[in-house]
Amino acid sequence: MAEAVVGGADVLLVKPLSFMNLSGRPLARLLAATGGVPGDVVALVDDVALELGTIRVRPQGSHGGHNGLRSIAEELGTDGFPRVRIGVRRGELPPDLAGYVLAEFPGEDALLVQEAVGLAVEAAECLLRDGPAEAMNRFNGRRP
Repeated sequence: MAEAVVGGADVLLVKPLSFMNLSGRPLARLLAATGGVPGDVVALVDDVALELGTIRVRPQGSHGGHNGLRSIAEELGTDGFPRVRIGVRRGELPPDLAGYVLAEFPGEDALLVQEAVGLAVEAAECLLRDGPAEAMNRFNGRRP
């Protein structure tokens, strides 16, 4: 966890140490401890439904099959939190999805992945500073 200031607002940057599909538990505990509410959360997640490097911002919505978002929604009791999805799929979905998302990116994709993460950070900052409509207009479908 780290503290930061984004658009003049104090924020906590949090990366749970649990498995991704259990990430809602520590997040719910953190919100309870800090008095936060689900709308305070901005989840940044990888997404095999999106082509490698593609960014998608949503103000709320279903988990779309993403186990991390499912865990967060179940533990918080709502899917009413913003999220920034970062595409990690190259080509067709592989048969071993778990193995695919846990594997290292091939060397030829390393720069694109680094740039996509930077773009996702910019999208999250825009979301916090300017709201979901602006973030969606500026970043949805963008790739580095």
